[in-house]
Amino acid sequence: MDHGRSSPFFGYLGDRYNRKYIMSFGIGFWSAVTLASSYTPKEHFWALLLTRGLVGVGEASYSTIAPTIIADLYVKGRRTAMLSIFYFAIPVGSGLGYIVGSQVSNIAKDWHWALRVTPALGLIAVLLLLLVVQEPKRGAIEAREERHLHRTSWFTDLKALSKNCSFVLSTFGFTAVAFVTGSLALWAPTFLFRAAVFAGEKAPCVDGHCASSDSLIFGVITCITGVLGVASGVLVSRQLRKKTPRADPLVCAAGLLLSAPFLYLAIVFAEASTIATYVFIFLGETFLSMNWAIVADILLYVVVPTRRSTAEALQIVVSHLLGDAGSPYMIGVVSDSLRKTDSFLWQFRSLQLSLLLCSFVAVVGGGFFLATALFIEKDRHRAENYVPTGEPHSFLSVFDAPQLLSSSAPTTFTIS
Repeated sequence: MDHGRSSPFFGYLGDRYNRKYIMSFGIGFWSAVTLASSYTPKEHFWALLLTRGLVGVGEASYSTIAPTIIADLYVKGRRTAMLSIFYFAIPVGSGLGYIVGSQVSNIAKDWHWALRVTPALGLIAVLLLLLVVQEPKRGAIEAREERHLHRTSWFTDLKALSKNCSFVLSTFGFTAVAFVTGSLALWAPTFLFRAAVFAGEKAPCVDGHCASSDSLIFGVITCITGVLGVASGVLVSRQLRKKTPRADPLVCAAGLLLSAPFLYLAIVFAEASTIATYVFIFLGETFLSMNWAIVADILLYVVVPTRRSTAEALQIVVSHLLGDAGSPYMIGVVSDSLRKTDSFLWQFRSLQLSLLLCSFVAVVGGGFFLATALFIEKDRHRAENYVPTGEPHSFLSVFDAPQLLSSSAPTTFTIS
């Protein structure tokens, strides 16, 4: 939640001040509180909660600002390729977290050591940022330097973004991705373990400290599917752009809609075949990962350069608030409400039924991206031909879809 609350603040700063220094501060702060959380004594649990919550403040800095720096260094297809490399870090980093965290904890016999690995990497990142990265001018590579795109007030930016149909709809679509990934990240290893116990393949965990290979296997799957999904999404989108300017939202919609049946099959087949479950999870997560880089690219070309950090911040707030911040809790609440007894059967069955929500949310998210495809051409044209004036905003409404589908003539937009 601190991540979501801090994002608008860093979005405001990122549109107005030196982004390299803001990111350096954020990563340094993140590293410091992560290291501090590993030294909290067990009798001060509140300190652990506080430091883990403050981690989100640091995360908000670079997750909000980094894509906008990439946008000011590259354009068109090259920008998409660079964004794909950047967004490899999300699934790969998550997967490595499962792998490294579980292995370090097992070797050190203390979970605190799992939190002492990444601060060193954060320090290296800060040094590279300060010594290697140069702050690009906003919009300069698009022949629209920031001195020609004078900044407007934050409330004007919010008003403009709230009326940008492609931004709003793609944000809700991305929220569905966050909902599913957040649910799987927390509950998939537990679900796989309970399925194995129910099938008689593993002994039940009685004392709560039983070692399991499920986190390791799920981490490996997350890493591989992240790379495959992001890369395939970018490649398919690049080829489809030659045929339709609506390629990006259509690929995102396809990724979510294709992931839904495989996630459903993974949940249903868990009690019958562990191998089949892993195969379906692999396919479902691959299709799900197709969205990461493309959603970021959509935001960057439908929003003018001086509002991009704010747009990134709003997207993060919505996707966390309605997505991965609440989805694990919701899955747990639904599971508890469905559980009739504390038997191994109902521990497995209740979680199985609650995880079916992921497939439903994936389908809803696909619908949001299909709706985005109706507005993407007009919103991109408007952002590319942005002319700051004192005239009132002229924005399209979501209800203009029929006109968008029937109109083929280019439209000129004048917005402030």
